[in-house]
Amino acid sequence: MSKKLQVLILCTANSARSQMGEGLLRHLAGDKVDVFSAGRAPSSVNPFAQRAMRERGIDISGHSSDHLNQYLDREFDYVITVCDSAADNCPLFPGRAMRIHWSFPDPAAVNGDDDDVLQSFVSVRDGLEFKLQEWLNSENRLK
Repeated sequence: MSKKLQVLILCTANSARSQMGEGLLRHLAGDKVDVFSAGRAPSSVNPFAQRAMRERGIDISGHSSDHLNQYLDREFDYVITVCDSAADNCPLFPGRAMRIHWSFPDPAAVNGDDDDVLQSFVSVRDGLEFKLQEWLNSENRLK
């Protein structure tokens, strides 16, 4: 059996995009990937991110918002940034970590009623799931 892929997903606050990405990748890849998420200015997991993921059948309510510094000495196969600020300010990690950047808008920046805000999170969730599935399928990463 080959070793699990080590993946870190980064966003600025580690509250929405990276949290949803972590939950989705864990769901899609199962025990073939060790996935973590972190941010440069962690806060807390956004309740709308939790709701959007719950709609997809994935529970991220137990996730914590972590600072990327706690992962600086860990080797990753991939570091995926999901916001432009994280990509622009991503530190170097030891080892051979390949960097991937996918730019997603901040769903928390949407103004409107609860339905409008939730829809922005669902849209980002669905975009993340598409990109993650596409990435996993490319080159049969989990074989």
